[in-house]
Amino acid sequence: MPQITSVVAHLMLRELETFKRQIAAFPDDKGPWEPRAGIANTSGTLALHCAGNIQHFIGAKLAGTGYVRQRDLEFSRRDVPRAEIIADLDRASDAVRLLEKNNDADLPAIFPDPVGGKQVSTDVMLVHLAIHLGYHLGQADYHRRLTVDKPAVIDGVAASALPPAV
Repeated sequence: MPQITSVVAHLMLRELETFKRQIAAFPDDKGPWEPRAGIANTSGTLALHCAGNIQHFIGAKLAGTGYVRQRDLEFSRRDVPRAEIIADLDRASDAVRLLEKNNDADLPAIFPDPVGGKQVSTDVMLVHLAIHLGYHLGQADYHRRLTVDKPAVIDGVAASALPPAV
């Protein structure tokens, strides 16, 4: 049976690559920042938030990268060019690749910092981070489809991209 660490890393890398394609599919650098009624966060904001979240919880807390999160900026920055957003998502992928090099036994059983006011296991935290990423990726897809004339279909969660059983 595959280890949870490698499965979560594989899926998160798939989602991060899809997020990059979502951002690149906007026709210009303004698109990811176009507000839409009823949508609190644009694709640009969601991408910066996910990249910061992963770099913090996986990069800094589990891989010791030294990343210092500025969560407020994830939600307040605007008009960041698509290339810069994609570079931030690449840095998040780099953090996940550091995780991918570990076996489950290499990681602490309990996540190093309390989350939501309580201690959680590292495997639960990893699954939570993957689900959090997928949730915001779906929101970004919805935002892009509302914003772009004739939006391209981004095949983001293809079952063919699942890791093999062995």
